[in-house]
Amino acid sequence: METIRNWLLPVLLAALQVAWLWPGAFLMGHQVPDPVALAGVLAAVTVETVALGRRRRAPVQALVGTLGASVLGQAVSYDDYADLGLLFALYSVAARCPASVTLRAVAAGIGSTWLLSALRHGFHAAFATDAAISASVYVICVGLGEARRQWLTRRLAAARRLAGAEDRKRQAADTERRRLARELHDVSAHHLTSVVVTVDAARRLGGSRPELTAEALGFAERTGHETLTAIQRLVAVMRSADLPASRPMTREIQELVAGFGRLGRPIAIDVPGDLAGPAAEAVHGIVREALTNALRYAPGAAVRIHVHRADGALELAVDNDAPRATAQYGGSDLGSGRGLAGMRERAAAVGGELTAGPGPDGGWHVRATLPDTTGPRQPGVCSRRRDFLREQRLADSALAFSAAVLPLSIMLANAEDWKDRGGVTGALAIAVLAGLLALHALPLLWRRRAPWAALAGVLAASWLWPLACAGAVVPSRVSQFLAGGVLAEVLAVYALAAYGRGAAWTWPSVFAAAWTVTGALTVTAAADGDLAGDAPSWQTMVVIIVPMGLLMCPLFALMWGVGLAVRSRRLSVLARDDWALAHSAWQAETAAEAERRRLAARLSDAVVHRTAALVELARQGRLDDVAAAARSALAAMRELLHSLGDGEDPERRLAPQPTAADLDTLCRTLRAAGRDVTLRGMPEAAAGLPASVALSAYRVVEAALGAGDRGPARVTLRRRRDALNITVAGVPLAVAGPVAERLRVQATAGEGRITFEPAGTVRMLLPLPAEPRSAPAQEVSPSPYA
Repeated sequence: METIRNWLLPVLLAALQVAWLWPGAFLMGHQVPDPVALAGVLAAVTVETVALGRRRRAPVQALVGTLGASVLGQAVSYDDYADLGLLFALYSVAARCPASVTLRAVAAGIGSTWLLSALRHGFHAAFATDAAISASVYVICVGLGEARRQWLTRRLAAARRLAGAEDRKRQAADTERRRLARELHDVSAHHLTSVVVTVDAARRLGGSRPELTAEALGFAERTGHETLTAIQRLVAVMRSADLPASRPMTREIQELVAGFGRLGRPIAIDVPGDLAGPAAEAVHGIVREALTNALRYAPGAAVRIHVHRADGALELAVDNDAPRATAQYGGSDLGSGRGLAGMRERAAAVGGELTAGPGPDGGWHVRATLPDTTGPRQPGVCSRRRDFLREQRLADSALAFSAAVLPLSIMLANAEDWKDRGGVTGALAIAVLAGLLALHALPLLWRRRAPWAALAGVLAASWLWPLACAGAVVPSRVSQFLAGGVLAEVLAVYALAAYGRGAAWTWPSVFAAAWTVTGALTVTAAADGDLAGDAPSWQTMVVIIVPMGLLMCPLFALMWGVGLAVRSRRLSVLARDDWALAHSAWQAETAAEAERRRLAARLSDAVVHRTAALVELARQGRLDDVAAAARSALAAMRELLHSLGDGEDPERRLAPQPTAADLDTLCRTLRAAGRDVTLRGMPEAAAGLPASVALSAYRVVEAALGAGDRGPARVTLRRRRDALNITVAGVPLAVAGPVAERLRVQATAGEGRITFEPAGTVRMLLPLPAEPRSAPAQEVSPSPYA
């Protein structure tokens, strides 16, 4: 199908060109070109056909080849070579290349055409007419291509958003599990660790300092109660559909540091007073984990915490000195093993980075850079300029240019027939008329952002023509040029239906445009003498305007309907994308909520009752039992954290991995769900594959088919001696975004190569080991997915 799309247009253009040479020239009475010219034209057609066949994959190279064919064809036979291929080549460049490349391409096309026209006509009125027409046609093609590129860019962005939503949906449970693991670690680890450290110290020093026993029991009771409250709050949040809103964090960070300071540790803190938002919450979690680690592994060491803003980011530094004593509290076995990883995950979750490691003085240093989304942002001149250029779409400029130049080409064709009137020279008249046409088309630049204003500007500019005629600054009989400029009104009415607010209620613009145009034409014709009679009465002009307006209404109504249809189609596409995104988000939230509820039950069973027992034992004054209960609760919490970090239940981890032999089952499952998926090359390609290759093949196809597309797809496997070729067609959402990145990672892991085609095709080559293949007769164990 892709090959047909690439070559159908070039072959059709070549066939039309050959048919124009013969029998077209013979039937129309034209002279058939001589053999040399005929050979040159056929050579140009061949070069053009080959070049246009590559317009999708290499548009610039296709333009170069088509441009060379155009020069050759027009040089050998100007009248017999239909230069249509250059239009499609320019369209392809504009649709697939940046604006800078497009501008150079259209300049090359216009320059070559103007050069050939100058060599043929010289610098006369015919050259000016050809130059204006060719420039307007080329600019229209480029404008249409630019509009197509912008539409494809928006569609690609929508596809990436949908692919990202689908990816988040599939990973929602794992993501929520990791997030809750960090939350659980944050709200309980440092509390329980503090209890263990304090109680162990009281037990060791109780003989010499008996007052520590009462302090340790009081601390254990208070901290255990705080832990119990925090865990119960977390369980309530996990069982609720609403997540906690963002809150100011400076005070909470200061209270956290003060709590650690009560353990006798010197801590210096310097933080801004207005920390808030996700980055501030990440700072809170990182500081808490860093202080907990310092308590475990560097007893008695001083800690310094510094947070400041720099270039739109929060810079966090947590430094602790070398430990003053050996960690005798079992610090090495108090942690869950996720402290450092949790800090990095928390920083990455808000788009930041974190590094941690020992210092030369024997201490430990933590550094984090987190984007500060709550800080003020001043858009610079460059960003405002980019926004302005982005709003000034090339398509709008192209249409405005063409609406002014096409009537100008008609004017230039008749310039030699003009005679001076009232001492006004022909050159000045041409300049005045060109200015009027430019002013008439200029409002089209704002047809997307302000369609009503654009239509009003175009209609108002049309009344400058009778004023110019009344002031004798233009030659007679110029109403025909204004009639050619009606293209601007047509485009303005279309834009109003396509981009205006409440487009269905913009139908009065059809009648307003029709009668305004006919009124301006009639008054201009009366002013420049095109109407019969010296001074037609207003009754005569009304009799002319009313039926002419009725005749113009169908044209404007047609363009208004086309604009409304285009708007409806685009809105339906956007609505479909919005529904797909909302559906994926709803499924992701449903999966996350189910995971939260499941983990809330596990947390309540594993940790809450142990923490409650710790509080009760502290109230009873049983120090040894408090130490055992605190260690038990800490061990239960660590076991739960480890299970959350694994990401899968043990039963799921024991299940066999799917292989390429399971692709048939995967495709049957998708077909049962209503999607047309065909599989080719099975089972021959999958027989005897190495385990790693078979697994990679399955994962690649699974990821591509699961990108979120709903249309038909085709999977093809081809086995060679040294490689397995995998082609998945019909998956546009898999060629960009998170799915494409995951496929690249899988290709790299398997030492393979992967390519993505914009039409929605993924091709991967997985190398096979050099060892000989296993015998085909060998039995393959049945798959658990069959």
